[in-house]
Amino acid sequence: MVRFILRALIAALGFWVASKIVPGVHVASWVSLMLAGLVLGIVNALVRPIIVLLTLPFTIITLGLFLLVVNGISVSLVVFFIHGVKIDSFWHAVLVAIVIAITGWVGSWFLGSPENEGRRR
Repeated sequence: MVRFILRALIAALGFWVASKIVPGVHVASWVSLMLAGLVLGIVNALVRPIIVLLTLPFTIITLGLFLLVVNGISVSLVVFFIHGVKIDSFWHAVLVAIVIAITGWVGSWFLGSPENEGRRR
């Protein structure tokens, strides 16, 4: 559960970074950022695997690039539910998804992988 909350905070940080560098992204408050990070975690856990499975042929044909569209759909779904976060177009949502992915990658680098969590050197 702690790991999920940390990942939600990293996603919220990604939304904040995206609001600063991607035009067309508007965030009302830090509460909206926290809720967006939390909802994105839920969407990624529940909805995204279904979308990935349904769009698997497109993903294979495009050599994985269609996953950017799937991530954009996930971000658009979050924006639909959180009224304090506005994104002007779907392509801005794809750019936000890329920024969140990079932020998540950096955050995972700091957190470490979950399989190494119980090991000590």
